[in-house]
Amino acid sequence: MNRKLWTALFLLGMVAPFLLYPVFVMQLLCFALFACAFNLLLGYAGLLSFGHAAFFGGAAYITGYLVKNTGLTPELGVLVGTLAAGMMGYLFGLLTIRRQGIYFAMITLALAQVVFFIALKSPFTGGEDGLQDIPRGMFLGLINLGHTYHIAGKPLELNLYYFVFAIFCLGFWIIHRAIHSPFGQVLKAIRENEPRAISLGYKVERVKLLAFVLSASLTGTAGATKSLVFQLASLTDSSWHASGEVILMTLLGGLGTVLGPVVGAFTVITLQSELSGLGSWVMVIIGATFVVCVLAFRRGFVGEVLEKIRIRAIKHNK
Repeated sequence: MNRKLWTALFLLGMVAPFLLYPVFVMQLLCFALFACAFNLLLGYAGLLSFGHAAFFGGAAYITGYLVKNTGLTPELGVLVGTLAAGMMGYLFGLLTIRRQGIYFAMITLALAQVVFFIALKSPFTGGEDGLQDIPRGMFLGLINLGHTYHIAGKPLELNLYYFVFAIFCLGFWIIHRAIHSPFGQVLKAIRENEPRAISLGYKVERVKLLAFVLSASLTGTAGATKSLVFQLASLTDSSWHASGEVILMTLLGGLGTVLGPVVGAFTVITLQSELSGLGSWVMVIIGATFVVCVLAFRRGFVGEVLEKIRIRAIKHNK
C-alpha cells in the first residue's frame, strides 16, 4: 500500500506542471520541503524553533549572491546554500540545544532576528529591495533552467520544474530515511521521555544537535531553491512571519507525520494564492481556517486520517 501511494504521488509530481501553473507548484514544493524539515525537528525531536526562517532566508541570500555574482552553476549554488545553512544550524544549535521549551524557542527567535537585521543592513543583500534578478543558470553547464517550452499554447518552464522536483524528492527521501532509521527512533524516544533516553545511555544533546543541523540544512536547501525559482531573495524569506507560516503548515497537515507538512504547505500556499486579491484579509482567513482545523482536526489532516485507519485496523483485528 505504501509503495502504491509513493508511486502515485511521484507520478502526480511528474505531470503536475501540465495540470497546474508550474511556478505555483514549484513554490509549493519549496515550502513543502521547508515544512518537512521543520517537522523533523518539532514533530520527531520535540524542539519548537521560532527562528527556522533564518536558515531559509540565509541560504536564499547566499545562493542568490553566488549564482548572480560569481557565475556559480545552480546545483552548486543550492549545495553551497545547504552547507551554509547547516553551518548556521550547528552554531545556533550549540547555543540553544541545552535549553528546552519556551527558552529554546525564544533563543532561536532572537538569533533569527539577528540574521534578519544582517540581511536588512548588509550591502550585498539589497536591503529592503532584496537581491533581485538572480539568474537560473545552466544545470551542469548543459541544461538551461531558464528555458520556456510552449506546449499547446501554454508556456512551461519544465527544465526548472524538474530540477526543483528532483531536489524535493531527494530532500524528502533523506527526511523519510532519517525518520525510519534507528536515529529517528532515538529522536522519538527523546521526545517522549528524555530522562529515560539519558538513562539508556544515549547522548541526548548530540542527537538533538544532529537533528537540528539536518533540519537547518534541508531548510536551507528549500530556501536556496526558492531563490532560483523566483529569482529573488528578500527580507520576507528570513522574517519571523516565515517561521510562523511553517509552524502553521506543520500543525495543519499533522505534526509528526510524514506527509502532513506537504498537505499543510499545499493548504496554506493555495489559500494565499487564491485569496491574494483580498489583501490583508488573507491572513485573517488563514487564521480563522487554522482555528477551525485545530478544533475539528486536533491531529491535523493527515494525523486524523492515520488515527482513523489505526482504530479501524484494531477493530478489524478484534
